[in-house]
Amino acid sequence: MNSALFLPLALLLDRFLGEVPRWHPLVGFGRLVKAVEGLAYPAAPQAEPVWRMRLRGAAAISLLILPFSLLAWALAKLPLLDVLAPIILLYLAIGARSLAQHAEVVRKALADGDLALARERVGWIVSRDTSELDEAGVARAAIESVLENGSDAVFAALFWFLILGAPGAVLYRLSNTLDAMWGYKNDRYLHFGWAAARFDDVLNYLPARLTALTYLLLGHAANGWRCWRSQAPTWYSPNAGPVMAAGAGALSVSLGGGARYHGQWKERPPLGCGPTPTHEDIGRAVRLVNRGMWLWAALSLAAAVLIGAIHA
Repeated sequence: MNSALFLPLALLLDRFLGEVPRWHPLVGFGRLVKAVEGLAYPAAPQAEPVWRMRLRGAAAISLLILPFSLLAWALAKLPLLDVLAPIILLYLAIGARSLAQHAEVVRKALADGDLALARERVGWIVSRDTSELDEAGVARAAIESVLENGSDAVFAALFWFLILGAPGAVLYRLSNTLDAMWGYKNDRYLHFGWAAARFDDVLNYLPARLTALTYLLLGHAANGWRCWRSQAPTWYSPNAGPVMAAGAGALSVSLGGGARYHGQWKERPPLGCGPTPTHEDIGRAVRLVNRGMWLWAALSLAAAVLIGAIHA
């Protein structure tokens, strides 16, 4: 009941305040992650068996996540903080306004014909090489980022907050941060980051599919459902696939396709249907995420009121 009431207040904080400009807790957490990695990662990883590297990674994520999740639980139980702490912790866990602001800079640069600036700024929110993208490529990259990060940075945090309260939001956000730092399939993190990647996959499984459902309900539902069913299984990520396929279909634009990452060309399946996206579609993607966010807030409040009436 309380989580449903606190959720819209946290969304309002994000809407009016945006991301904390200095001393954001996740920045400090990132530094702590690097310190723990320095302690947990072996000096001679090639001499370590796979199971031990995975165990090292699992122990590291437990050390990093559990204390802060327990601290969030304790803060939410303290008198006077039992209201304030959950709202602030959820506010810190989501990044809806920050995502929208990054996307808006790219949209405006494309609208103004400043391709160089658009390439630079879209490079802030995607991992692909952006220096040679044309206008359609920049718009495609920005929309894909908005759709996927809408799930990761907004809806999944809301989901776990509604399920577990403040500890759920903290646990999810820290797990997602660890996946972003350790979840790479390269020589260094393939086994050490295995636990972080798998844990994030588990936590995102249900939220990703609820996000995909949200996108198609608020967009072109028939296209979204058709793309979800046919294209999501071909995508390389089991959670990003439904989100991006349904989102692209809901917007009726064509996304996906090959892209260059760290100098290497990567073939990716097509997503969505319809024309090549333009700068206007970036704004449509942001509005889709924002409408979905407030739909979740309204539905959670309605459910809380209904449950309260039943138990009255």
